[in-house]
Amino acid sequence: MKVTYVRLYADSSGESHFEDLEEQLTETDFAPPAAPLNVSNLMNAAKAGFLAAPAGWNGDWHPSSGRNLFFVLSGEWEIEASDGEMRRFGPGSIVKVEDTSGKGHASRVIGDRESLTGIVQLAD
Repeated sequence: MKVTYVRLYADSSGESHFEDLEEQLTETDFAPPAAPLNVSNLMNAAKAGFLAAPAGWNGDWHPSSGRNLFFVLSGEWEIEASDGEMRRFGPGSIVKVEDTSGKGHASRVIGDRESLTGIVQLAD
């Protein structure tokens, strides 16, 4: 089994880009005596929380505040990388945001629904 997600990163020139990634899940005795679960490699995290943005929220060009895993729970986001590529992310989408330098990205909540996301700040 695999999980797919999108990485948003800055190259050495400061331009941001999207990259589609897959991570293998391996059957693991994760919480015995419960039955085994399929688990990916675990990442070190510093903090976790939730982020809500109203319908129509717009964030002009900005680098990410840190390396974050961004899980869309409700609503829909449109994110533009500085190379001009635009992608939409709805419920169930996972974005690993790592464009912490350069121009960054522009993001907005589209549609008429507030968005709720889970956010995990990754350890450096």
